[in-house]
Amino acid sequence: MTQRSPDGAVTTERRGPVLVIAIDRVEKRNGFTPKMFRELGEAYTLLEQDPQLLVGVLHALGEHFSAGLDLPMMAELRRAGQPYVPLSLVEPTQIREPMRRKPMIVALQGISFTIAMELALAADIVIAAENCRFAQLEPKRGIMAGHGGSFRLVERAGWGNAMRWLLTGDEFDVREAYRLGLVQEIVPVGQQLPRALELADRIAARAPLAVQGTIETCRRAAGPSVLAAASFMTAHNTELYRTEDAAEGRASFIEKREAVFRGR
Repeated sequence: MTQRSPDGAVTTERRGPVLVIAIDRVEKRNGFTPKMFRELGEAYTLLEQDPQLLVGVLHALGEHFSAGLDLPMMAELRRAGQPYVPLSLVEPTQIREPMRRKPMIVALQGISFTIAMELALAADIVIAAENCRFAQLEPKRGIMAGHGGSFRLVERAGWGNAMRWLLTGDEFDVREAYRLGLVQEIVPVGQQLPRALELADRIAARAPLAVQGTIETCRRAAGPSVLAAASFMTAHNTELYRTEDAAEGRASFIEKREAVFRGR
């Protein structure tokens, strides 16, 4: 029997022209580690570089998509200003070049916090089980959303709708996610992956160059502002990770209590 890594894993399966990517750290509610970020970048890069692969589907094993980052494991990288995903790989949250050209569908279930939301917002289509729970929790940890969750939620939902959730870190349900435009379809629990695969097969049957051109055209419409916002976000969050408040946020995360912030 293969021993499971405590740092989790991201695996891939070819399903004809569809690459199925699975997140697997079920024991920790799929909390993301440096290893998982690297392997997810490798999976997205495989999708981009293999001409036989036309569409990606991202999902997670277990009851929940992800409870977010494993903060103690990720903090050192952020404080040092090092990228979670090596620069040689495609960044799954699309906060830097090279940008993804091939379609990505995300299937969500259960807890879908922080990085789960950001992966969904960076994708093209999101299918969510009716038990999904969402939150961009970073302000409760002394940091801010570091992978596009801020500006992409504004893009989808509008300023006021986005700020209602970004500034409080409050949790919201799948109906609210649908209203905000984060989710495109709500399905019964257990049907999120089959529905995502169904849509992937339909897209894969279309002309690949036309599909990729459509994505590129829509991305160009956003202009250079996305990458400019991402650059500021990355640099500023690095500074936030070095603050006393961020240290308190990590401590409260570990100790499962409310943080007490001092603005320094």
